[in-house]
Amino acid sequence: MSKTVLGPDGQPRCGWCGSIDDFFPYHDDEWGYPVADDQRLFEKLCLESFQSGLSWRTILDKRENFRKAFDHFDFHKMATYTDQDVERLVTDAGIVRHRGKIEAVINNAKRALEMVEREGSLAAFFWAYEPDEKDQPAPQSVSTNDVSAAISKELKKRGWKFVGPTTVYSFMQAMGLINDHVEGCISRQKSDDLRKQFVRPV
Repeated sequence: MSKTVLGPDGQPRCGWCGSIDDFFPYHDDEWGYPVADDQRLFEKLCLESFQSGLSWRTILDKRENFRKAFDHFDFHKMATYTDQDVERLVTDAGIVRHRGKIEAVINNAKRALEMVEREGSLAAFFWAYEPDEKDQPAPQSVSTNDVSAAISKELKKRGWKFVGPTTVYSFMQAMGLINDHVEGCISRQKSDDLRKQFVRPV
């Protein structure tokens, strides 16, 4: 895949945007910009978990359905889900009906509450792992690294599920813990600017 592809305005974007037109707004408005909101962070980690073995296109197409089905990924509500909710979700044709993944994100909602109690916020936990700029590989050259492996290991230690190093790395890319927009992409500078302005949670 080319490192860049021209968008609807004729400006270069990351090459993966060329797969479908719907990727352009997601890329331009969300991907790679720093996020400190716990609910958005939890949503993204859940969606990355559902993506495992599938394409992001599948998940993005169903994202609004996922939000409706999972109370917009409010982990306080999800932590109270019962077996009835699991059965409701595995019969919902609008989402990925994988029982193991559904049960995993409900479990992870409970673990998220524990993390907030322990760390103060999900954001404080994840941003504590932000890698130094000098330790970053070339943009979009790897699918995992030592940091994503360390986060994955710690999450699993705390009882989280479906959070392997590759899933976590995709989460890091999307939530702006690293700037993985390729050189030449019009969003790379925007990501740099937003990361400079971003107040890291503690």
